[in-house]
Amino acid sequence: MGKRSVKENKNIYQISRENAGLTRDAAENLMEYVSAERIEKIESEKSLPHPDEILKMAEVYKAPTLCNYYCTHECPIGERYVEEVTYKDLSQITLETLASLNALDKAKSRFIEITVDGTISEDELRDFLKIQEEMGKISATVASLKLWIDDTVANGKIDKEMLKRVKESMK
Repeated sequence: MGKRSVKENKNIYQISRENAGLTRDAAENLMEYVSAERIEKIESEKSLPHPDEILKMAEVYKAPTLCNYYCTHECPIGERYVEEVTYKDLSQITLETLASLNALDKAKSRFIEITVDGTISEDELRDFLKIQEEMGKISATVASLKLWIDDTVANGKIDKEMLKRVKESMK
């Protein structure tokens, strides 16, 4: 059994590994190509992780939120184009989705009025941006739902192979 870290300012990678109940050596054994030394460098922020390492950590630590964290905090492209996803429970995701869909349903006629001529005038811009913001909320709830599914699969509450079969049957 390895020593438990007493470091105060742990990063998300160390916290996720410890939450999974793994030492660096145990994580190394499960990750195959990521050494304990490399894990230490990532956790002590001496080195930035690579995307393939994050994917493996997310899988081994059963922490799919690591992928979104990496994209929104450490990848220059992701920092600009990827929204940070907050883990939420399914009931909250459902209610937020319904609230956004209701708001868009009310704005549907105005959206058509604004876009019918293919241009957005100055007096239409404020309404257009509000509608775009509401669409962004739907996008965020969809991302939260994907994260919820990934987390549910990672933690064995939905069988990964069954999910794969069902997805394939839907194509």
